[in-house]
Amino acid sequence: MSVRLDEIDRKILVELQDDASQSLDEIARRVGSSKTPVWNRIRKMKEAGVIGRQTAILDPEALGLEACFFVLIRTSEHEAEWQRRFLAVLRARPEVMEAHRLAGDIDYILKVRVKNARAYDTFYQALISEVRIFNVTALLSMEEIKSTTILPV
Repeated sequence: MSVRLDEIDRKILVELQDDASQSLDEIARRVGSSKTPVWNRIRKMKEAGVIGRQTAILDPEALGLEACFFVLIRTSEHEAEWQRRFLAVLRARPEVMEAHRLAGDIDYILKVRVKNARAYDTFYQALISEVRIFNVTALLSMEEIKSTTILPV
């Protein structure tokens, strides 16, 4: 479902994506409006689901999570109970930063952040002990070239 946004709404979203800790006064100044209308617009966009939760973005390497793996998963299981269990396992694992169900030869792709290869192996062993998987391929990211949470509004 898409929500109708005008130019001011989009400018507010750009500002929030850049730095959600800005004061309402600062956002209003930057978008050429005043504080109350900006607050009302933000409230309406939250109610409409355009703006979700606000959070801090942490540096994984500063926290010792230097290894980023992309994990390609193929399964021969497609029953609802298997999928329910698999999704529950993924949601319970803090190492899994993202999980996507795909079209094509690969069923799922995971983005996994861990300290090192040994920590990835511990994650992998736990994963395959909790849910049956046909094939797993892990790709180590050598360099993060671009990473953003900013959507093109």
